[in-house]
Amino acid sequence: MPNQSHAHEGTEFLRIPNEDGSEEVFEILFTFENDETGRKYMFVTPADAEENEDEYQEVIAFRYTEDDQGNLELQMIDEENEEEWDMVEETFNTLMADLED
Repeated sequence: MPNQSHAHEGTEFLRIPNEDGSEEVFEILFTFENDETGRKYMFVTPADAEENEDEYQEVIAFRYTEDDQGNLELQMIDEENEEEWDMVEETFNTLMADLED
């Protein structure tokens, strides 16, 4: 079970290139490291999405690594890996519940 989570106090953004070569901007919501695997994960949401408590807000989860210069390499989580998805979903739900308290 991951126990090293980090909610981003100040707003941090991430630029991700899409298929047509332009960049989409995402706000980093949370990052965490899984103690068992050592893998790092982040939850992001599109930066241009308007915040409305009554509406669904898209959140995307990535696995990531960071090099010595602080550059991030994002990796999609394998859709077939139910164990990893369950862990990521459980962590997200826990982090969101903690925010609501």
